[in-house]
Amino acid sequence: MLNTTVFELSDYKKTGEISFSDEEKLIEAAGILREGGLVAFPTETVYGLGGNGLLKEASKNIYAAKGRPSDNPLIVHVADMESVEPLVKEIPPMARILAEKFWPGPLTMIMEKSPRVPYETTGGLETVAVRMPSDKAALELIRLSGVPVAAPSANTSGRPSPTTAFHVKEDLFGKIDAIVDGGATGIGVESTIVDLSGEEPVLLRPGAITKEMLEAALNEAVDVDPALEKPMEKDVHPKAPGMKYRHYAPKAPMVIVQGDFYEGADGIEDGLRVYEELMKIVDTVKALVSENAAEGKRVGVICSDETWEYYFERGAVLPKEKVYRTETVELRSIGSRKDEKSIAHNLYSVLRDFDDEDIDYIIAEGVDPRKLGYAIMNRMQKAAGWHIIRV
Repeated sequence: MLNTTVFELSDYKKTGEISFSDEEKLIEAAGILREGGLVAFPTETVYGLGGNGLLKEASKNIYAAKGRPSDNPLIVHVADMESVEPLVKEIPPMARILAEKFWPGPLTMIMEKSPRVPYETTGGLETVAVRMPSDKAALELIRLSGVPVAAPSANTSGRPSPTTAFHVKEDLFGKIDAIVDGGATGIGVESTIVDLSGEEPVLLRPGAITKEMLEAALNEAVDVDPALEKPMEKDVHPKAPGMKYRHYAPKAPMVIVQGDFYEGADGIEDGLRVYEELMKIVDTVKALVSENAAEGKRVGVICSDETWEYYFERGAVLPKEKVYRTETVELRSIGSRKDEKSIAHNLYSVLRDFDDEDIDYIIAEGVDPRKLGYAIMNRMQKAAGWHIIRV
């Protein structure tokens, strides 16, 4: 077991700025990366588990620490555009357009790799996934290390991704060299991944940079990989993380209850349609809770601010924290449907909380599968093993 060092960026967590004291800790953590060690660090999406992306052994150690299948490629993180050129055969014009628009930020681009990047980093592929995070601590750590940093999410493979240093400690303490504690992450779901290695751009993983945003920047259509709509075949080699294997999953079985949704609710008619769809979801969730509770299971329910009150009897005093527990049920609101960012931010934390509460079965309300909701539903579907009830 390794002696994992925790570098707490105390000032950064309070102010969002890197102080002299924080810089000293980042310098030490960067030295560990440069020499081939493994360091978990915050990004604007989730915590990443970093290693020197040019060292075969570092990448091998990332897979070993996570228990990750070796054909599941890693994302290489850089601090500037100059660092991209040595990693790829060429930077496609589309990549330059998207980098100008969205970097630093939650966008990963796949390009043909150069010989410098070992196959251990790319999962055996001839392409490499590259991104420039916008988190100041992540950028400074990468810059100080002087190397491209290969970094998947800093969790045990398959578990919900970590959005705090505590989550990282739960999964990887004693398995890696260091953890940089920069506080809770902002977005809460992993970066968008777009494949630019062919003639047409292809979305491989949705995220905060939506398909619509990519198309607007490129002024052309972006295709969607079939793996986003259904489980990937076992004999297919994934081109990006999160495509093939069970990901983001809690310990308990999970099901999604999904309805039809409508753009906005500008008029009375649209408002009634949205209300009716939400009530269908609530009624189905309640029936599933009763069915599983009758079997002696403790059930976790993920709802939204808009449906929270409908799980209680009329006139009941509602908990202010929007967390409600009984011997058989734990009900949690994940955020507001009017603010999808709140749902994305809280998703993995709620799933991990259910693990800690020894929940036997999880029932989650689906969200509107457009824009950021597309990314949220992608993570939910993976977590639930594509177990969806449509109402």
